[in-house]
Amino acid sequence: MRGGRVAVVGGSVAGCAAALAAHRGGADEITVYERAAGDLADRGVGLAVHDSRYAELESAGYLDAGMPWVQLVRRRWYVRDDASGAPVGREIAVMPFPFRTYNWGPLWRELRRRVPEGVDFRTGAPVRHVRPGPDGVEVITDGGSTRHDLVIGADGYRSAVRAARFGDVRPAYAGYLAWRGAFPVDRLNAPELWAEDDCVYAVFPGGHVIIYRIPDGAGGHRVNWVLYTAPPPGLDLGLGLDLRLTGPTSLPPGGLTDALTAHLGFVADELLPPYWGALLRETTPDELFLQPMYDFTAPRCTADRVLLVGDAAAVARPHTGAGAVKALQDATVLESALATADTWADALDTYDTDRTVSGRAMVDLGRRLGGALVQATPDWGAMDQAAMETWWTRADGSGAFGGRVLKR
Repeated sequence: MRGGRVAVVGGSVAGCAAALAAHRGGADEITVYERAAGDLADRGVGLAVHDSRYAELESAGYLDAGMPWVQLVRRRWYVRDDASGAPVGREIAVMPFPFRTYNWGPLWRELRRRVPEGVDFRTGAPVRHVRPGPDGVEVITDGGSTRHDLVIGADGYRSAVRAARFGDVRPAYAGYLAWRGAFPVDRLNAPELWAEDDCVYAVFPGGHVIIYRIPDGAGGHRVNWVLYTAPPPGLDLGLGLDLRLTGPTSLPPGGLTDALTAHLGFVADELLPPYWGALLRETTPDELFLQPMYDFTAPRCTADRVLLVGDAAAVARPHTGAGAVKALQDATVLESALATADTWADALDTYDTDRTVSGRAMVDLGRRLGGALVQATPDWGAMDQAAMETWWTRADGSGAFGGRVLKR
C-alpha cells in the first residue's frame, strides 16, 4: 500500500515523529496541524532515554548522535540524615543507570528539521473537530474542513482526536503532583558534590526528587529536576482537579499558587538533604511548573481511520522513564505498518495489536512505581544497598523501566 492523504494532529515530538513515519511509510500528502503558533523549541524540560532504547531508535532512524544529549551512568539514592552532617545526605544505594538525557526543546527542533520539506506543517492551526468514517476522516479547523485517508492523533493527553473516537476515556488523577524545574548549570553551588554522569534520587517519606543534567542546546548544560509528592490534605491547589468538569490540567511556568510554592519550600527545607533542597531553591518562579499526575489508556489505539500515538493513546506516570521513548516507538511501528500493509485496515490492525498492549503495560508500570516511590514509600532510613536492590526489583517487576524492548 502506497500513497494516500494523512493528517497528523499535533506537531510536538510525537507529531514530528509521526509525520516522518507517514512519509517513510509511503503517504503522498501529509499535513501537520499544530495548535501553538510559537516556537515549540522554547520548552525546556528534560527527558531520558535508556541506552538500549536509544540503540533501537537510532537503528530505526528516529534518534541520532547529532541530537544534543548527556550520558548518565549511575543512580545514587540519598536520604536526609542530619546526624551525618553530609550536605548531600546519606547514600543508601548506587545502581546502574545507562540513560541519555535530552532537553525537550532542542530534541523537538532536531526532529522538526528531519521532517521532509514536502510535509505541510501548519502552526497556529487548532483542530476543532474530527469526524471519522469507515473510508476517511474529516478534519475541521477554523479555515474549513479537509478529508484525509488517515488521521493520526499526536495531540497529547488532552487529545481532541481521542475524544472524537473514545469520548468516554477520562484521565484519572493519581492523587499527587509533580513539580518540575530547570536552570542553567552555572547557578549550581558546589558542583563537585554531584558527578556529571550521576542521576540523583533524593527520597523522603511520601515522595522523592529526581535530578539530572540535560543539554541546553548551545553546548552547555542545565540542571533538571522533578519532585513527586502529594499535597497536604485540605490544601486549596487552585487546579480544579474534578476531571468531570475541567479535564486534565497543569500550571505553566510562573503559575504556582502561594500555597503550592509554600509546600515546595517545606519539602526543600525540611524533608530533602540540604544540598538538594538548596538546588530546588535555586529555581526561579518562571522556571517552575506543575503537573498533576494522571494515567489512562484508550481501549484501542485505532478506530475506523483514526490512529493514536504518544500521550494521546496512553499516559503513563513519568516514573517509567519512557514517555518520549513510547512516542518514538509508536512512530517506528506506524512506519512499518504503513509500509508493509496492503490496505488501511491491515495497517491499522497491525499498529493496534502492538501498541495497545505496550501502552497498557507502561501505564501499569507507572502505577506500580508511583505506589512504591510516592504513595506507599518504605522506611528509607532503614534501607541499605541489598534492601534497595530487592525493593527495586519488586517495584519494577516487569523489568520495563526505561521502556519495553521494541519489536522488530
